[in-house]
Amino acid sequence: MGLKKAGFKELASIDFYPEALTVFRANFPDVPYVLEEDLTKFKPRQLAKLIGTDHVDLIVGGPPCQGFSQIRQVDGANSGERFIDDDRRNLFREFLKFVNYFKPKIFVMENVPGIRSAAGGYFFTAVQSEARKYGYRVHGEMIRAWEYGVPQKRQRQLIIGTLIELPLFSGHIHLTPTHTYKIIRHNEEKMEKIVTLGEAIMDLPPLHAGKGKEVAEYDLERRKRHLEKYGDRYLYNVLEIQNAKNLTAHNARPHIPRDLRDFNRLREGETSAQAIRQGKNMEFPYDRGGFKDRYTRQHRDHLCSTIVAHMSRDGLMFIHPTQNRSLTPREAARIQSFPDWFIFPVTRKHQYRLIGNAVPPLVGEAVGIGILKWFSETEVKNHFKKYNKNILDDEIQAIECLKELADLSQNGGLHKVSSEKFIRGWYAIAYLFGHLHPDSAINHGALKHNHVKVQFPIMNKEIPFLIRPVFTQSGWPLRLVPIAKEARNRFINGELSIDEYYFSDIQIAGLKKAKNIG
Repeated sequence: MGLKKAGFKELASIDFYPEALTVFRANFPDVPYVLEEDLTKFKPRQLAKLIGTDHVDLIVGGPPCQGFSQIRQVDGANSGERFIDDDRRNLFREFLKFVNYFKPKIFVMENVPGIRSAAGGYFFTAVQSEARKYGYRVHGEMIRAWEYGVPQKRQRQLIIGTLIELPLFSGHIHLTPTHTYKIIRHNEEKMEKIVTLGEAIMDLPPLHAGKGKEVAEYDLERRKRHLEKYGDRYLYNVLEIQNAKNLTAHNARPHIPRDLRDFNRLREGETSAQAIRQGKNMEFPYDRGGFKDRYTRQHRDHLCSTIVAHMSRDGLMFIHPTQNRSLTPREAARIQSFPDWFIFPVTRKHQYRLIGNAVPPLVGEAVGIGILKWFSETEVKNHFKKYNKNILDDEIQAIECLKELADLSQNGGLHKVSSEKFIRGWYAIAYLFGHLHPDSAINHGALKHNHVKVQFPIMNKEIPFLIRPVFTQSGWPLRLVPIAKEARNRFINGELSIDEYYFSDIQIAGLKKAKNIG
């Protein structure tokens, strides 16, 4: 939905989960191919035949994230002796098969932050290293949903790949946060204050546990008072209440009396762990060794906890700020930034699961706008000549510049290097290593290997010690990482401009020279 709002046209959507497709079809009837398929069996050529093309500009997907969740980090299921081999973890390879076949200009894979550390970072590394084999420059972007107007503490890991012959994509360049905890000016535009849970849901009619209807009426008097307090930016601009004929999915699940009594013991914004520390006696038979935050009453003036698919089992960590019940599917959908006209014609259990698994539309829209901005840059001709004073004539000159900078790096003197000398060495990396992304050097992982295909054969003879070994996750040679970190520091301190740090033009020039393209 977010990508559609940004201006994209969808050719097809595929999922293995029937209820997801039911909801998708109900809300996006204009998408020509909505397919219930198992990607381990359904092949890219079959999709190409259906849509009538073997090329698309963008592929997005979210291989199941449960295998990488933070909960599984806590219980040991993602690492160590208790590591659980979850087949869902390997579905990223099926996603990459489609990327390799259609060769989109850019792909985006979304997952939970836990993918970074699951199995010692193996899967996070594998996604990136395998995508590079298909000709993509890959890096990770951590997205904080509240920075784009989503009223929850949600963070998600994006893995973004672009064809290496195209310019770099980076959140620093292409993603523009719109909300912050304090109202400030950003790029001459005023950033808005974060959207709180109260602003998102407190206009909805009050409910008791187990009450509510799948289709109901709004409380217009309550809405009026809500708008007087919070304004209309979220209800009208995001939730689009003006386009919703009825209030749907505002249907509270029932709770057993013991849970309701424990709910009642919690103050707004308090967890059961905090209540226990305050001396309150909770009826639930807690294991005192852990998981004492079984219940959490959300606070209307703060961000909501991350909406998760586990809400399909219980909503105990999502207790309404002022009512003695857990959040309804509609409230969860609003917290995810789905508009009120968006319907969920499936059972409540599946509503919660789908809403929890979803990418917030506001996040999808922000990423989509960023990608469209990047698309426009790919249409611009190579502007390599604007860096006249630092142009590298060929790979020989680049190698010499890099050698000089690498020697200084070994002696710990990088911070003393003049701007002109440093930038020539930094550009030399760009010229010789077209597959590298500056943002990846900081989070390079731990796995290393020596099997490297060089851009220019002469590199094997002149700088073998600078080529190998490399970090498997980022693709960065070990000896070059200190230079990348120094570049990062200079960028943050304003000593390198955004064009100088993100050296797309230099990379493209090197790649063209390596391929003998004019």
